[in-house]
Amino acid sequence: MDRDSAASTVAAATYSVALGTGSVALPLLALRAGYSATEVGILTAASAVGQIVSRFGLGALMRRVPDWYLVAASGVVLVISSGVVVGSAAWVPFLLAQVLQGASRALFWTGAQTHVMRGNRPAASRLAVFNLAAGAGFLGGPLLAGVLSEETPELAMGVAAGVAAVGILPTFLLDRLPPFAQPQDRPRGRLWRRPDVNLGCWAAVTSAGWYGVLTSYVPVVLDEAGHSASAIGVLVTLSHTAALVGVGASGRIPTRVAVPVLLAGIVLTGTSTAMTGVAASSALLSGVLLAIAGGFAGMLQVLGLAVATQSVDSEERGDVVNLSGVFRSVALFSVPLGTAGLVLLVPLVPALAAVGVALSLPAVMVGVRRRSDPPPSER
Repeated sequence: MDRDSAASTVAAATYSVALGTGSVALPLLALRAGYSATEVGILTAASAVGQIVSRFGLGALMRRVPDWYLVAASGVVLVISSGVVVGSAAWVPFLLAQVLQGASRALFWTGAQTHVMRGNRPAASRLAVFNLAAGAGFLGGPLLAGVLSEETPELAMGVAAGVAAVGILPTFLLDRLPPFAQPQDRPRGRLWRRPDVNLGCWAAVTSAGWYGVLTSYVPVVLDEAGHSASAIGVLVTLSHTAALVGVGASGRIPTRVAVPVLLAGIVLTGTSTAMTGVAASSALLSGVLLAIAGGFAGMLQVLGLAVATQSVDSEERGDVVNLSGVFRSVALFSVPLGTAGLVLLVPLVPALAAVGVALSLPAVMVGVRRRSDPPPSER
C-alpha cells in the first residue's frame, strides 16, 4: 500500500471513529440536558438537512480547490461540531452541532471518496478498502461513546473532538491532485440521467434506505415480535457485519458483470427489507433476511459508485461522487420519514413491506430503461 492509500485508509478510520462517537454521544447529551425524545429527533434531522444542503455546492467547489482541502476541512468542522456543546446545554449550540456534523459528513465523504476514485487501481477495489476502514471506525465509535458516556456525555464529545483533530493529520500525506477541470466534450442533458450514473445513484438510494430502516424501524418491529433487547442487538449487528462483508466482496466483482449484479442487489436488498416485518417472529429467518439485505446494501454502496464514476470523463468524477451522495443523503432523510407517515395509516409490518418494495423499484425502472435504449452504435 503506497503513502496516499495508507493516508486515505487511516483518515477514513479515524474520522469514522470520531463521527461514530459524536453521533451516539450527542443525543445522549441532549437527553441528559433535559430535551425530550421528540426534540432530539428534530435536532438529529437538522444534521441530515445540513448534509443535503452542503452537498449542492461541492461539485462546483472541487473545480476551484483540491479534493484534499475538503477532507481536511471536514475534520476541522467536526472538531467544532463536537466541541461546541461541551460547555453549554442551550438549544442553539445543539442545533449548530448537528448542522455542522451534517456539513462535515458531506465534506468528508465527497472529498475523500473523490480522492480515492482518482487513483490508478480499479475503482471498486480502492473504494472497498476505504469503506472497510470507515466501517471498522463506525463499529468502534459508538462503543467508545457508550463507555465514555457512562462517566459523562461531555467527556465523550470532548474525546470525539480530539479524535477528529488527530484525523486531520493524515490529510497532509494525501497526493496533491489538482482541482477538476471543466470537461471539453460534455454530453448534453443532466448528469444523473446517464445510464450508469443513474444506476449508481439509485443503488445509493437503496443502500441508504436499508440503513435508514435498519437504524429506526427494524429494532421496533423486532421488539414488537417479542425478541429481547440483546437478541435485537445481535440481529442488527449481524446486518451491519454483513454490510462490511458486502463492501469487501464488491472489490472482487468483475467489471463485465457489475451492472447485472447491481440490478440484482437492488432487488434483493429491497425484497429482504420488505420481508423483515413478516418474518420478525422468527429470529433465524430475521437473521437470514437482515444478513442478505445488509450484505447486498454494502455491495451497492461501493459497486454503484464505482460503476457510475467509471462511466464518465475523469474530470466529472467529483460531480458523480457528490451527486451519488446527494441521492444517498436524501434517502437517509426521507425513507425513515416516509415510513413514519405510512405507520400513521397502516400497521408497521405492511409499512415495512411497502418501503422494501419501493426500494426494489429502481432496479425495475433502470432495467426497463436500459433495455429500451438503443446501443451506442445505433444512436
